[in-house]
Amino acid sequence: MPKGEGKVVAQNKKARHDYFIEETYETGIVLQGTEIKSIRNGRVNLKDSFARVQNGEVFLHNMHVSPYEQGNRYNHEPLRTRKLLLHKREINKLIGYTKETGYSLVPLKIYLKNGFAKVLLGLGKGKKKYDKREDLKHKEAKRDIERAFRDRQKE
Repeated sequence: MPKGEGKVVAQNKKARHDYFIEETYETGIVLQGTEIKSIRNGRVNLKDSFARVQNGEVFLHNMHVSPYEQGNRYNHEPLRTRKLLLHKREINKLIGYTKETGYSLVPLKIYLKNGFAKVLLGLGKGKKKYDKREDLKHKEAKRDIERAFRDRQKE
């Protein structure tokens, strides 16, 4: 199965708008108690989340996982920092990249694969404002072309 395949639970659409994604990594995630149940219900938000390498380990910050409704006292803290699981050589590679200015680790989507929650982590280089405008122009042009083809087929 290629990277990023499985039942997609949540996506960070803003990430591809704000960053040039150069590489992606499929990572496991360490969860507590009822977090996997909330993720399976789709009650997770990747907006404003980011990853950081600390002490040779990768951690995911600001990912919001809503408390599980039937979780009572065993529920988790929604915004806690979660550890991502990567191979040592991948972590070393990421350390090298993130030391360069402008690079950051951005979670692109969270999905379920073989019953496990996986995070697609992207190595992104920040876009400037004019790059974002350029992307919007290309997107609008593509939409206009598709609309013209659709209108032509109706005739």
